[in-house]
Amino acid sequence: MAHARRFRFGIQLSNATSGADWAAQARHAEDLGYDTLFMPDHFGDQLAPVPALMAAADATTELKVGALVFDNDYKHPVVLAKELATIDVLSGGRLEVGIGAGWMKSDYDQSGIAMDAPGVRVSRMEEGIAVIKGCFGRGPYSFTGEHYTIDGYDGLPKPAQSPLPFLIGGGAKRVLSIAAREAQIVGINPSIHSGQVDAAAAQNGAAEETDQKLQWVKDAAGDGYADLEINLLQFAAIVTDDRKGTAEMMAPLFSLPPEELDAYPHVCIGTIEEITESLQARRERWDASYIVFQADAMEPMAPVVAALRGT
Repeated sequence: MAHARRFRFGIQLSNATSGADWAAQARHAEDLGYDTLFMPDHFGDQLAPVPALMAAADATTELKVGALVFDNDYKHPVVLAKELATIDVLSGGRLEVGIGAGWMKSDYDQSGIAMDAPGVRVSRMEEGIAVIKGCFGRGPYSFTGEHYTIDGYDGLPKPAQSPLPFLIGGGAKRVLSIAAREAQIVGINPSIHSGQVDAAAAQNGAAEETDQKLQWVKDAAGDGYADLEINLLQFAAIVTDDRKGTAEMMAPLFSLPPEELDAYPHVCIGTIEEITESLQARRERWDASYIVFQADAMEPMAPVVAALRGT
């Protein structure tokens, strides 16, 4: 059945002063109409995603939870699969499995985890996805690959959802092709070649680059493309009556001319009406109906969520 491409919205949160504060943030996100609470998976100043996602699910009734995204290199996929299945069972089927190959150089440097070449990390992620899905399947599972070997392991518990939805995002052709084949939700992102967010990464997220990335997804998915949900993460969302002036002010941060920032897929600038129209235009151009905002935009973007969610 083809995806309806109706709007839904996620919010990416990462920190709290206490358990009560974290629960309150999750409930507030749910009350504002957000569909999903996402968390990053890094070693800096943030809560650890597995326990925090479970706490968020426990504090709410309908809010979905997930990482945007788990780094496959940080945990063996059998361990991650067990944790994910447990969250899905205990939350009553409210988990989305976000997984990626890893990109943040500082995480690897500080932890001592080897940051292999991109091709190796992506190959390991592809095997990791196969292992996680195998753990979720019925009965014992075996797998022999270059990076993982699983011998007759029956992953228990099984997730409440079948299939458990996967979100795989990326900015390069190979990762997006894997996402098109393996995920229900495809995140189209800038490619961060340097291992840190820089000008090149920002420029790689531009509109014409996103056209190309969407075509890679379509090519890899084939007839299955109609079933996919397309996700765009927003790095900034600013409500202002001076859209042009704000774009001119912010353009140097993205190393883009202001007119390109105006159509940039990962930034929302303008009045509530202008932002609403811009998201509708992105859905028209890129089929992007699953929009994720950062924590500081949760309250300002609530009217946009109210206007578009489910339409």
